[in-house]
Amino acid sequence: METIKAILFDLDNTLMDRDRTFRSFAAQFVSYFLGHLEPDRQLEIVEDIIVRDADGYRDKDGFFRELSEVLPWREAVSAAEIRAFYDLNYSAHGALMKHAAESLDYLREGGYVLGLLTNGKSDIQHGKIDLLGLRGHFKSIVISGEAGISKPDPAIYRLALDRLGYGPDETLFIGDHPVNDIWGAGRAGMKGIWLRRNHSWDDKLDVKPWKTIDELNELRSIF
Repeated sequence: METIKAILFDLDNTLMDRDRTFRSFAAQFVSYFLGHLEPDRQLEIVEDIIVRDADGYRDKDGFFRELSEVLPWREAVSAAEIRAFYDLNYSAHGALMKHAAESLDYLREGGYVLGLLTNGKSDIQHGKIDLLGLRGHFKSIVISGEAGISKPDPAIYRLALDRLGYGPDETLFIGDHPVNDIWGAGRAGMKGIWLRRNHSWDDKLDVKPWKTIDELNELRSIF
C-alpha cells in the first residue's frame, strides 16, 4: 500500500445508503400522491416503485413517465410533476451507509487524500453530499451532471485524478457497481475495491476487483 496516496469513492450505495434513501422517498411520494389508498395498498406500491427504479439505473425521464402511466392516481399526475416532486424532496432522505463516517475519518487520519466521483444531476448529488455532511472529507468532488461525462467514460476518471493531483497507480477506487466503479476505474489504470451491494459481478468483465468487501469497516484491515 506504500504507493497508494489517494482514494476515490463512489456516492450512491457506497457512502450513501441508497436503498434506505430511496425507500424513504418512495414512502413519502406514495403518501403524498396516493394517500387515498388503504395502507396495505400503499406499501405494495412502494415496493413496486422500488423494483421499477432498478437501483437508480433507470433513465429518470422514462421512469417518471412510467409512474405517471401506471400508478392508481386519484387525479392524473404528469411525469413533469413527479420530476418536480423528486427534485424538491429526494435529497432530504439521504442516509449514510453503515460505517461510512468512521471509515472516511480513519483514511484521512492515515494520510490518504480522498475524492468523490459520482454520476447524477448536480443539484441532487450536491444536496445529498451536504445533507450527509460528507463535503469536508474530500479534496475534490466530480459529478457527471457538471462534468458533462459519466462513468464509465474514461474521461471522467481522468478528470477526477487530475483534480486529486495523483496518478492512477497512486489512486484506488471504491464503489458498488461492477461496471461504473470497478471496470471503468480499472480501464483508467486504477485498482478497485468492490463493495458488494445489489449488483452481481459479471464474469465477462476484463477487469477484476483488487479487493472485495461487504461493509466499509473492512477497509481498516486493508489500509
